[in-house]
Amino acid sequence: MRDDRPDEARRPHLRQTFDEDAELYDRARPGYPTELFDDLTDVAGIGDGCRVLEVGAGTGKATLPLAERGCRITAVELGADMSAVARRNLARFRNVEIVTADFETWPLPREPFDAVVAATAFHWIDPAVRMTRTADALRPGGALAVVTTQHVAGGSEEFFIEVQNCYERFDPATPVGLRPPAARDIDSSDHVDEVARSGRFGPVVLRRYEWDLTYSTEQYLEVLRTYSGHRALAPRARKGLLDCIAGLIDGRYGGRITKRYLTELRVSRAAPAPQPGQLPVHPRHS
Repeated sequence: MRDDRPDEARRPHLRQTFDEDAELYDRARPGYPTELFDDLTDVAGIGDGCRVLEVGAGTGKATLPLAERGCRITAVELGADMSAVARRNLARFRNVEIVTADFETWPLPREPFDAVVAATAFHWIDPAVRMTRTADALRPGGALAVVTTQHVAGGSEEFFIEVQNCYERFDPATPVGLRPPAARDIDSSDHVDEVARSGRFGPVVLRRYEWDLTYSTEQYLEVLRTYSGHRALAPRARKGLLDCIAGLIDGRYGGRITKRYLTELRVSRAAPAPQPGQLPVHPRHS
């Protein structure tokens, strides 16, 4: 079991791996709970006519539901192949523009956005600039909406204990005895503290969604093939790992397992930018 979280030293390389098979990513990766988009309207004010900048759009997993709600979207995606799939998926929406660019260096438009959305992508942006860049892109009072997704305890729990033997055998970076955390133990304080330290945003509002997804053996292997950590393994080790996992699912779990996800929505509002010579005010957070 490996989560798709970057090692900072390897982040610039690992975030490029998603573009290696954009069609697989589009086919295999799950979307997001409908309730999340309902809450984006309630908490972040995102709805019909809202001008949205999406960072790390991928193939449009979050872009499509936003477009269906009438948002005007500029979606920035680093990978050329991922961008091409996103353009295909969003072709019927005239108010959606897919830009192939590195967000850290992409020139921000003069007109500020009502919201910046980053769905399972914010952790891939350079932490040295991600708060200032997103704040600079927003109008005062505009919303930064960060969506995270993590694997948590639940679903086929025994499988996720047994599968550690495969990871420990074929992936030397795997901690011994690793287990999915309980949803209640997932800590959002790193993001909340980062927002507060920036001095550019108000308090963070959190919403959480637990949901299960059942996979056949091949469907689960396809998901694993989209994760940067799995893709970074040497080919022989990756094949051995995936064969070991497939044997376990087919041999002991009837060819199907269920994975529990925790998706979290983190929304904060942009404060007015500090004037030259003015120290930023660090807001209290909730």
